[in-house]
Formats: sequence, C-alpha cells, structure tokens
Amino acid sequence: MITFTDKIIITGAAGLVGQNLIVQLKEAGYRHLVAIDKHAYNLGILKQLHPEVITILADLAEPGPWEDMFANAAGLVMLQAQITGKKSSLFIRNNIDSTSRILDVARKHHLPYIVHISSSVVNSAAQDDYTKTKRQQEEMVIHSGIKHCVLRPTLMFGWFDPKHLGWLSRFMEKVPIFPIPSHGRYARQPLYNKDFCKAIIYCIQHQPAGNIYDIVGDTTIDYVDIIRTIKQAKGLKTWIVHIPYWLFYLLLKIYALFSRQPPFTADQLKALTAGDYFSGVDTEQTFGIKQTPFAQAIQETFCDPRYSGVVLKR
Repeated sequence: MITFTDKIIITGAAGLVGQNLIVQLKEAGYRHLVAIDKHAYNLGILKQLHPEVITILADLAEPGPWEDMFANAAGLVMLQAQITGKKSSLFIRNNIDSTSRILDVARKHHLPYIVHISSSVVNSAAQDDYTKTKRQQEEMVIHSGIKHCVLRPTLMFGWFDPKHLGWLSRFMEKVPIFPIPSHGRYARQPLYNKDFCKAIIYCIQHQPAGNIYDIVGDTTIDYVDIIRTIKQAKGLKTWIVHIPYWLFYLLLKIYALFSRQPPFTADQLKALTAGDYFSGVDTEQTFGIKQTPFAQAIQETFCDPRYSGVVLKR
C-alpha cells in the first residue's frame, strides 16, 4: 500500500492535468512528489506555486539525469503528450519516443506501478496524428510488463487551461463577437479536471491491475451551451454569432498559416462535429467520486481566487 511519504513521479507534470493533480495530491497528503516536464515556463509556475515539489526540466525523449529519479519510486503518473501541432514528428517524439524511453527507465528501476493517462480519442472515429499516436502509446503501456491501469478521459477543463475552454474563455473576454460553427449543437461530455485528478489518486492508492477506465463528464451539453455557461459565469457581454461551418473551417486554416501553435485546429473542428458519443464508468461507483455539477465546475474554474488567474503557456 502506497504511503504519503512514498515517491510519486509525474511526467508531463507542468501541463493542465499535472498542475491540477499536484494540487489534489498535496491536499490528499502526499509529500514526496517529483514533477518532470520540458516546458520551462510552465514548470516554473508549478515550482512557484509548490516550492516543496521536486521539479526537473527535461525532454523525456532524451536520456538524462531525470532517469535517476525513478530509483525507489513507488508509482508513476504518465501524462506527457503532444495534443496539437502541425508536424507528425512532434506527435511521434512526444507521444511515442518519450513513452518508449520512460518505460525502459521504469523497467530498469523496477517501478512497481503506472497510472497511464490515455484519451477518449482512442475510441473515436478520428484518424489525426494525436489519435493515432495516443492509441500506440496506450498499447506500449499495456504491453510493458509493468503493473498499470489506463485512464481515458474526455475533453477536460479546469484551472491552468492554456487551450480548450480556458483559451475560449479568454478569447471571449477580448472580442465583441464570438463565432460558433454552424448551429453549435455538437454534444460534448466535458470532464472537470479536479474530478479526474481524484480518480487518478484513487488508482495510485488502490493500484488496479490492467484495468482500463473510460472516464467522461456525466453532463452531456452542446458546444454552444458550454460557451453560454462560460459567458454567464464570467459576466461577459460578448455577442455569440453563428457562422457557416465552411467559413469557420477556412478561418482556422488561414489562422494556422500564421500561428506556430494554433489553439484550435481544423482537425479539432472535425473532431468537434464528428458526433462521437463516449460512455464511461460510473465514477461514484468505481472511484467514490461524485462529479461536480457542470455550472459549478465552470464557476470554480474561472472565478476561483487562487488559481483561475494562472495561465500556462502552450
């Protein structure tokens, strides 16, 4: 049984899930946390917020001193992932190559347990670089020979979000008109990051062997209503305008020509409108977690005085 003083390693710790997970792990009582990430700015935010956490700046696709931290570790939460990008090589390097090296290091140090954070996209109809490499990454963990479980979350939101709902909310603050593709009635199942992190902690504590959990938000809500809920929570006066799908798609393509890391891509628009519906476990029955009502979670995300103003870089 893992204890509060055991070493827990989080790779990709400076991203959205990692930053939220550190908060929840500390609140749960864990005191020996090692956060590894290659994003210097975001890792600096983590260190500033949590100076007692060991932070290591490292590219996990490359060998380095970070590997020594796996010695005597009780568990690993594997979060590193390339989610958006223009080149296939970025997804291969950060989703495949890094995972291969991490698993080699974990076997070398006889790491007892891994919680691997996959994605609901592995069940989707999409065939983009992110989806394909996340499927391969998951298979690598499953066949690693290391005791593990796999969590597949849907679209997440919460504190520190530099993309997704966080970016949309900040964009809404800056513009008088907010565009919605077509009718906007694209069903989403957004998952509150705090609830998801509690599920990760459950898995760290109970170490289910080989289990795969599809985890979705228990509220199905249309994209346009998500935007309206954010607008209401933040008290914004932005005018929400529907525009034709083809025009929205074209604007994203043009934007991508001038942005190295577009926050919302044409591939993501296709995924948004694909009509995927995900089923998941009953989080209360499986993990003892009753999910936060969507409107309350949005309010906490964008109005919390501690973390709502902290924004990561992409």
